[in-house]
Amino acid sequence: MDNNDIKISIIEKAKEIGFDDVRIGRPVDKTAELKAWLAKGHHGDMAWMADKADVRGNPKVLWPEVKSIIAVALNYAPDHNPLGNLEHKDRGNISVYARGDDYHELLKKKLKQLGRWMAETYGCELKVFVDTAPVMEKPLAAEAGIGWQGKHTNLVSRTYGSWLFLGIMYTDLDLPPDEREVDHCGSCRKCVDICPTKAFVAPHQLDARRCISYLTIENKGTIPEEFRKAIGNRIYGCDDCLSICPWNKFAKDSKTLQFHARSELVGMKLSDLLALEDTSFRALFRKNPVKRIGINRFIRNVLIAVGNSEDKTLLPHIEPHLNSEDPVIKEMAQWAKKQLDL
Repeated sequence: MDNNDIKISIIEKAKEIGFDDVRIGRPVDKTAELKAWLAKGHHGDMAWMADKADVRGNPKVLWPEVKSIIAVALNYAPDHNPLGNLEHKDRGNISVYARGDDYHELLKKKLKQLGRWMAETYGCELKVFVDTAPVMEKPLAAEAGIGWQGKHTNLVSRTYGSWLFLGIMYTDLDLPPDEREVDHCGSCRKCVDICPTKAFVAPHQLDARRCISYLTIENKGTIPEEFRKAIGNRIYGCDDCLSICPWNKFAKDSKTLQFHARSELVGMKLSDLLALEDTSFRALFRKNPVKRIGINRFIRNVLIAVGNSEDKTLLPHIEPHLNSEDPVIKEMAQWAKKQLDL
């Protein structure tokens, strides 16, 4: 078989395994762009973004033998526009990607299945990555043609809109690359303008320190007061810049059942969430990304939502947290009480 036939077979196998899209790209070097972003401090406390920047920016530094990049994608589009969930102030809103099973496990399992088949069939070497290694998934997927990076810095697909989980495989097979997708954003800047905390300093430039996803997930400490009101009822992540994208009108509901929202994770009452302790928190978010932030950060986020709820009936539910041993929870509880007492 020639390399083009091998490429066709790999794509067919990937689709058979269940990937919604798969494309082939080259190992492009994005080190300069990455370092420019890091130099501005826009990564905040995410030290792992700066660690091994040369490895993260250039696939050939991580593995000199890599010749081709296989980018795969799974659609996780919801069955409704998530922006409507922000109207229910007494309910906690979780980002769409975290309402079902943890995508890391499912995506990596499928990618490893593809990798085993490739190694057995073609005797090639390969490495698989799903969001936990020093790899720039979005630029590599864009180079392969799965989509383009929109002004919100996330990947946009003409077929799936902004709702795609990405996986990356490095291989020593020399496969014909697909064409890079052109940028179809045009003059639209809805994703930039809708951001509640003005995290986009310019189109294509995100200051993570202002991003609600960063503040509620990656940030381990207190949430700066200047952002608390803007967070609203978002207790884990934010979908605003994704949800507003006009390309979502072409997206179809995800066919991957594990990504469908669990009923118990939709429209959760803030009063019930404040009553969670470690055991019940772990049970509620079993096999779910939210579990990764732990009970303390989660309660911190819920208290912010309570402070924004305008619901004075939640005051008694704040009381147990006012004397928390965790200084961050204590501060958030005091702030929430002050907001409801206004």
